[in-house]
Amino acid sequence: MVFQGLFLDAAGTLFHLAEPVGLTYARAAEVHGLALSPEVVEACFRRAWKHHPAPLHPEGTPPADADRSWWRAVVKSTFEEAASAAIGDATLEPLFARLYDHFAEASAWQLYPDVPSALGRLSGIAPLHILSNFDPRLHLILRGLGIADCFQTVTLSSQAGASKPHHRIFALALQKAGIPAGAALHIGDEREADLQGAARAGMHACLLERPAFDLATLAEKLCSGDDSCLQAPVSGVLKRPQIE
Repeated sequence: MVFQGLFLDAAGTLFHLAEPVGLTYARAAEVHGLALSPEVVEACFRRAWKHHPAPLHPEGTPPADADRSWWRAVVKSTFEEAASAAIGDATLEPLFARLYDHFAEASAWQLYPDVPSALGRLSGIAPLHILSNFDPRLHLILRGLGIADCFQTVTLSSQAGASKPHHRIFALALQKAGIPAGAALHIGDEREADLQGAARAGMHACLLERPAFDLATLAEKLCSGDDSCLQAPVSGVLKRPQIE
């Protein structure tokens, strides 16, 4: 199959956190006078993440703050549950700012070891693009990790006003790249957001499931002409069973 563009998710597909969220959050909290267990904070963060649905804004009106207020709400919920107490703005504001800035730094993330060489191989198949549920901090991260120049366009949920699997973010990415959905392949690590969302948007899709199936494995298959790991668009019918 010939593709005109390959779209890649970012976090979880190209890179991952350098350390657990709970550890980072607890260390930052200690600076601001809150002594909390990293394990407790981790659990509270995961519950806060589920409690606050992904931002969805009216079409044509992306958030003016690039969803920074959404992240502030997640951080506030995390620490108030972990501390079993309300967190006043005098503590929350500098704590949130510290964390928000930290996760804009490349040092907070690590490339998966197979990514640099895999990107080189994939770029020989078709131009590469980013399609991610992230905000403008991703540009800093990509540059810091040394892979920004690999991609022709970067489409963010904070630009689209909607997160994967919403069709709007896929449509925006295709529009920016100037290619039809049927000529595009989206690669990511989340079944609903990436695999099913892309297929429903009319794109071909592939699910990475590290360590069994990573980006290098996909690059090897595509370069050899083996597209059996891909899901076809629209119909949702796999060419072979999903990788479990």
